[in-house]
Amino acid sequence: MTLQQLKYVIEVARNRSISYAAQQLFISQPSLSNAIKELEKELGITIFSRTNKGIVITPEGAEFLGYARQVIEQAELLENRYTNATESPQQHFSVSAQHYAFAVSAFVKLLRDYNRDEYEFTFRETRTYEIIDDVKNLRSEIGILYLNDFNRQVICKFLREGNLIFHDLFEARAHVFISSTNPLAIQESVSLDDLIPYPYLSFEQGDYNSFYFSEEILSTVSRPKNIRVSDRATLFNLLIGLNGYTISTGVISYDINDDDIVALPLNVDERIAIGYITHKDVTNSPLATIYINYLKETIADELNVL
Repeated sequence: MTLQQLKYVIEVARNRSISYAAQQLFISQPSLSNAIKELEKELGITIFSRTNKGIVITPEGAEFLGYARQVIEQAELLENRYTNATESPQQHFSVSAQHYAFAVSAFVKLLRDYNRDEYEFTFRETRTYEIIDDVKNLRSEIGILYLNDFNRQVICKFLREGNLIFHDLFEARAHVFISSTNPLAIQESVSLDDLIPYPYLSFEQGDYNSFYFSEEILSTVSRPKNIRVSDRATLFNLLIGLNGYTISTGVISYDINDDDIVALPLNVDERIAIGYITHKDVTNSPLATIYINYLKETIADELNVL
């Protein structure tokens, strides 16, 4: 087993295609396929299952990839420490999350402190099912989403089937985000009846647009005015432009959002458990560990403001 073989496996897993990975690695597809087959034969495991639709990472392959990434990262650290190479190896790290500003703030902190000339980081604000799928298939190391009494059974079923683990970050009571110029902004809290005249904004969930995958709690409540959006910037613009509202944790992160949006407690008996998911068979990389620490730090700072 060589470092080169480990890099090959990581690149194939990242691209989900042997042919495309071969292009990225500047080698022929048969050479790449043979290198992986030799590694699988040597280790006595199957890292990738070949199907008509492409490759699929096996459970034992997912575990192996976790260790492979650590070995490559440690090898790169050694190379940086003991050689005079002018170019730093490119690092990769990916997060998939529901639309939480604190997750972005933690990502910003990670990048500010990451002193490398080259890196390839990805932050996906995306749909609930896709977060689970990204971590399950190792497109992202970390996924950030919420559980509550309503969706817990269904979401946890998908997590178990994907060999994923939910780690608690914090528990929040329900809040609404509204414009600072909204007539309700002068109140200390709001009720569902208070919100009836205003447009309700939520994130669309694509093919998995069931209540259980909704990014907002109380998704089964009937509302006269509904607008679905796909990104946080549009949602905030509509909050301001239309005096709309959405339901979330109350954590706004003013480091990356201005004072035009305010959070008010919603008078309902609901709690939201916010956490991150990881793959059970993959050990956190050093970058993932640092990001998780920044998540906890950012959340603690924001909760102190509330």
